Amino acid sequence: MTTILYEHPLNERIRNYLKLEQLFAQAYSYIKDEVTNGNFHTHYQVFFNAVFAITDTLDRNDIRGDLIKDLEKLQQNLVVWSQAPDIDTSALEDNLKEAVALTSRLKSSSQTWGQLKDHKLIASLRKRSAIQGGSSSFDLPQLQFWLHQPCEKISADVRLWLSCLDDIKQSLALVLKFIRQRDQFQPIETDSGFYQDNGEGLLLLRIKIAKSEQYYPTISGNKFRYSIRFMLPCDQSGSRYSKQATKFQLARC
Repeated sequence: MTTILYEHPLNERIRNYLKLEQLFAQAYSYIKDEVTNGNFHTHYQVFFNAVFAITDTLDRNDIRGDLIKDLEKLQQNLVVWSQAPDIDTSALEDNLKEAVALTSRLKSSSQTWGQLKDHKLIASLRKRSAIQGGSSSFDLPQLQFWLHQPCEKISADVRLWLSCLDDIKQSLALVLKFIRQRDQFQPIETDSGFYQDNGEGLLLLRIKIAKSEQYYPTISGNKFRYSIRFMLPCDQSGSRYSKQATKFQLARC
């Protein structure tokens, strides 16, 4: 059965993690799809906007410090889990080595993404990104020149810029992987299109709904309690509350 996955963070740290994960996906998708196919010059703004949003998020929040704490906690848990019977020791050791290496690199390295803000082309484009049409060719001839370089040159530059964010990206992926593995999906049914429960100790809610269903969840809550209200699309008001019997799958991570 084809499903749609919805995720909702229950604290600000996880909210930032999910935002960054999505922004990284946008930025890296353009290496694979646009740069290699020679279409980067028509879609470059999505890439740069994602990079700007990533660096802004890293500057406004101590993401590096949060990731270090989460990686250190993960290392402790992996050591404990290694004592359990029937554990896949090979996979566990690989994850432990990765966590240790990433923690070391995050602790020893400075804010490498700062190099992106100092790059002349990126800085020029960033200044004009908030202006409608601010990256027009007559305003930024340097950008126009760069966009018409060979694909190999553009690809090399893009990969070099993104390498400044590699440690953050890899740490984020590892931490989120284990957060999502904290619980399995369980089938749930409600009669009224509304569901609520205790959220103590939870970080993330994951909801799967069959793609054939015509409702979607809106979620509110925190680490103490959460509620899920299902909505129906409506041409007049945009959406309306669903009062019908509702089936979905829920993982409380």
